[in-house]
Amino acid sequence: MSGIELVLLSVGLAMDAFAVAICKGLAMNRVNVKQCLVIALFFGGFQAGMPVLGWLLGSTFANKIKMVDHWIAFLLLGYIGVKMISDGIKEWKEETKVEEMDPPLDLKELLILAVATSIDALAVGITFSFLEVAIATAAAVIGIITFVISAGGVYVGNIFGERYKTKAQITGGVILVILGLRILITHLMGIE
Repeated sequence: MSGIELVLLSVGLAMDAFAVAICKGLAMNRVNVKQCLVIALFFGGFQAGMPVLGWLLGSTFANKIKMVDHWIAFLLLGYIGVKMISDGIKEWKEETKVEEMDPPLDLKELLILAVATSIDALAVGITFSFLEVAIATAAAVIGIITFVISAGGVYVGNIFGERYKTKAQITGGVILVILGLRILITHLMGIE
């Protein structure tokens, strides 16, 4: 695998994390640099770690993982998305003050999102074992690119969050549900 192919693959894998990072940025009045770095570290770390895990698993579980990865991602993203929509509707009805719009970072939720967005990276790691890719280099490139793209996603989301305030969380939840549906539909239809 060439360097350009690895970078393109990394960017492709980071797109799910980017979409979720945008959702996290939507709910912020202004970007909290510490939270932005934590979000980027979670996504970058899991995107780097999952290919290593997949590489270690090798071909033993390739068919089983490939058969359920889309369902796992769909269920996790759908759950978090519906929860965000529900919380957003509650906040909207309660006429939340701007100071309360910045939710504290929920590490449990972030962990679930990081796992959900890195399931595909696990499958890629299995493929890496077949192609005899240098896994340390590949994992580092994937992790760094995802970190940068996720941090950028928080900032992009925040620009829109500033304008839409109370609707931001609902929008983020809808994006997650759509993302989960897209993953499910593309796998079921054989579109990759």
